[in-house]
Amino acid sequence: MIDIDELNDKYGIEGEVGFANLENDLIFITVSNKYSDTDISLYGAHITSFKPHRTVDVLWMSPKSNFEVGTPIRGGIPVCFPWFGPNKTNSDKPMHGFARLMYWDVIETSSKKTGETLVRLQLCSTDDTKAYWPYDFCAEMTITVGQTLKVTLKVTNTSTETLEYTSALHSYFNLSSIENITIDGLQNTKYHNQLELGDFVQNEEKLEINNAETRHYYDTENTTVITDPIFGRRIRIEKSGSKVTTVWNPGEEGCSQTNDLTDDSFYTFVCIETVNAYNDVIKLDPDETHETSATISLE
Repeated sequence: MIDIDELNDKYGIEGEVGFANLENDLIFITVSNKYSDTDISLYGAHITSFKPHRTVDVLWMSPKSNFEVGTPIRGGIPVCFPWFGPNKTNSDKPMHGFARLMYWDVIETSSKKTGETLVRLQLCSTDDTKAYWPYDFCAEMTITVGQTLKVTLKVTNTSTETLEYTSALHSYFNLSSIENITIDGLQNTKYHNQLELGDFVQNEEKLEINNAETRHYYDTENTTVITDPIFGRRIRIEKSGSKVTTVWNPGEEGCSQTNDLTDDSFYTFVCIETVNAYNDVIKLDPDETHETSATISLE
């Protein structure tokens, strides 16, 4: 049982960081500083809101999301680990791994001299994780909240054998409408189209989403930018430690077949995901560490 009073006593920062039950008794960290407001669920180390002052939320949340233990949260920034997509050897194991289905421990909160707020969460191997994946590990999420939102997934191999994993920061971005936006940063990049089952190169300077899309762009560390003229902003997604970028929108049919999405959800979000998978699988020897980061800002 997680004690909210104990968390507030140990990690709360008056007027800046607090702990509360926000959705169906899930425990959240609420961060409010001079730059922005952010909500982070301890269940899944899942960021559900990043709202810089004087603008609407940068992240999108499904109105039908299940905020309950045992099911993933739909929207925000899910943490996919230690596999991305279905498990390759056992389809009965949870999609996108177990990290988003477990409570993470708080290990630090602090105020930075710049006015930003730092939150660190940790998930280490237990008997529960080994029921899904046999390795010893420690995963850490470092979240820095300010004018930008920087999210880093750090994984350390604490076992005595080499391990491999795939992962993603599966970010959902809030849009005025999918019809209004363009995405820059992927021109001349090879991608695998999961819906058309083929490899292609994007020749266009700007990607427009006109239909359902699941594109995995290979060998790219480029910054991507979503231009949304109706909301009057450009969302910039910089990344490091990742060589795959996934762009996903389920389209109308995909939404109608997904029970935690409304039929018209596809209009108001697009996922641009910071991924380690496909030709960017992470291999760690004992005591080795890998960091995957995404930094989200507005222009």
